[in-house]
Amino acid sequence: MSRPIPVGTIAPSLLSADFARLEQQVTMLMDAGATVMHVDTMDGQFVPPITFGPIVVEAIKDVVHDRGGILDCHLMINDPARQIDAYVKAGADVITIHPEATQHIHYALNQIRAAGCKAGVVINPGTPVEAVEPVAEIIDLCLIMSVNPGWGGQKYIPQATDRIRRVRELLPDNVVLEVDGGISLDTIDAARDAGAQLFVAGSSVFSAPDPVAAFAALQARVA
Repeated sequence: MSRPIPVGTIAPSLLSADFARLEQQVTMLMDAGATVMHVDTMDGQFVPPITFGPIVVEAIKDVVHDRGGILDCHLMINDPARQIDAYVKAGADVITIHPEATQHIHYALNQIRAAGCKAGVVINPGTPVEAVEPVAEIIDLCLIMSVNPGWGGQKYIPQATDRIRRVRELLPDNVVLEVDGGISLDTIDAARDAGAQLFVAGSSVFSAPDPVAAFAALQARVA
């Protein structure tokens, strides 16, 4: 049985973590109260950078699951259906994919759910918000990108706030609305007030002098 998706919480993004101390940093934040870890997979084709794949998910799975958390895997890859089974086997709890990355979005989303994971669709800054409508009844989560995907440390695109609000109006109430990109103490209130429920935070947590304190400060804004 798939784990429920927490809401009103911060999901630290491992894209901004120190890869040489990945397990230590994940453990530190889970012990500080994190319930979701966000994993960005990039294939060098759908977006230019290359990051990590299922082997990293598997490596941190026990640290996250043993503390009651979930692994939220954002696949920025072409033809994601080819890799879904590998992520499920590695321990993913949520898998989100881009409509631009596949000609068979319904098939891929149903594949994720049939494997026992929560399925999500990603809306980029250039993706019409109406792209959620054809799949609204078969997703568990919608991820709104408030930056262009591919790199951490970018600034929040102000127009994302209205896009969050518009997508929330298009979705059933049971679909969790997640936002990723430039989330900080300066931007999180606007995203929250527009309807976001799950907030991915990368550099604002991991690049802070005290990541635990930074996580706690953000969490206090949305709990």
